[in-house]
Amino acid sequence: MKAVFTLSLCAALAAPAQAQLRLPQLPGMPRLPGIADRVLPQPLPELLSSATQLVDLRLSTVRELLARHRDLVEADPAGEPIRRQELVLVSPSHAALAAAAELGLARLREEAWPELDLREVVLRVPAGLDTAQALARLRAAQPGLQADFNHLYSRSGEVAAAAAAAQRGAQPGPLRVGLVDGGVDRRHAALRHAAGASFGCDGRALPSEHGTAVASLLVGHDRGFAGAASKAELFAADVYCEQPDGGSAEEVVRALAWMARERVAVVNISLVGPQNRLLEQGVAALVKRGHLLVAAVGNDGPAAPPLYPASYAGVVGVTGVSPGRRVLPEAAQGPQVMWSAPGADVAVARSGGGYGIARGTSFAAPLVAGLLAAELRAPDVAAAAAAVDKLATGAVDLGAPGRDPVYGRGLVAEELRVVPEQLQQRQAR
Repeated sequence: MKAVFTLSLCAALAAPAQAQLRLPQLPGMPRLPGIADRVLPQPLPELLSSATQLVDLRLSTVRELLARHRDLVEADPAGEPIRRQELVLVSPSHAALAAAAELGLARLREEAWPELDLREVVLRVPAGLDTAQALARLRAAQPGLQADFNHLYSRSGEVAAAAAAAQRGAQPGPLRVGLVDGGVDRRHAALRHAAGASFGCDGRALPSEHGTAVASLLVGHDRGFAGAASKAELFAADVYCEQPDGGSAEEVVRALAWMARERVAVVNISLVGPQNRLLEQGVAALVKRGHLLVAAVGNDGPAAPPLYPASYAGVVGVTGVSPGRRVLPEAAQGPQVMWSAPGADVAVARSGGGYGIARGTSFAAPLVAGLLAAELRAPDVAAAAAAVDKLATGAVDLGAPGRDPVYGRGLVAEELRVVPEQLQQRQAR
């Protein structure tokens, strides 16, 4: 995986942009085609000279997605990608459904998630009616209704002794960690040992580059390579299934409900997107039950609006830093940043075999999630708060004293970073 992952929006569609933005070759580390996050040169001074350029990169990927899949995807008024002609109602009343029917909105599907105390009804907007107009009319007819678009979310990068030390004083019970992302290549040498379960895609295994890379940083174990929780069971939910309209709010919440059923206490979500009422309530339900959701803050730059789910209350937002302990110039900043972790020149497993290097907040988040999973074996509100506080004991305070919007509460998991050169040397022995 020779690529550097950053600034993502719809992984499968980033290839044309990658042809223009290349990373210099590293000896022995193959380039990874079709990476989830955009490929950026290193160093990045010209490309990342302004927040505007960072936002433009993300928007260009959105435009490409919309142009290639107009039959499946459209933009909301803010320009964010959504599933075409779909609206999502959160636990609607009979009166709300009647109002929707009067507007010509047909019931497309319905699903209940008792683990989250949530029920969704997805409506089809009829041809000839703009999706945004339909939502505005529905909200006007039912002011208290929780209704929204079906937004799409994008993928936004001695170890064993460190992991063992983190387990001291942890809760009893199986060591598990959850992953909401693309598919995982469980046949990879670093992942074939990992027990656990998979969810989504009707049981089909559809490995992705991004999902495999993040999974390796969570539970990977191979000669010369180890993830943050290399002995943990991996519960991986694929919310993309190789579909251009994959990664919807609906799919993410469905995955969270599965994590609740399996009682997976710590879940990594290296996905970013806009606010969404369905996703917000799904996240809040898990946090209320004592789960820890760890999310990448995103790579749209320090001046960009906050991205979600990292910016929702109770979520552990993670930013990335360089080997020199400087925040990545493309990383988001703000009160959502709780921790910093290595996010550049990080060795990761690549789908199909071998290793590569990754860059982006997507790859900092799983290092934090793995450490927290060792402390929180079962959902528990008090224990979750204690696990987060315990992480502070080994954190390196960077930036302004105390918690700040750039580095959060400090740098953790620095000792878990496996650099490509070390990996090559260890595997050559």
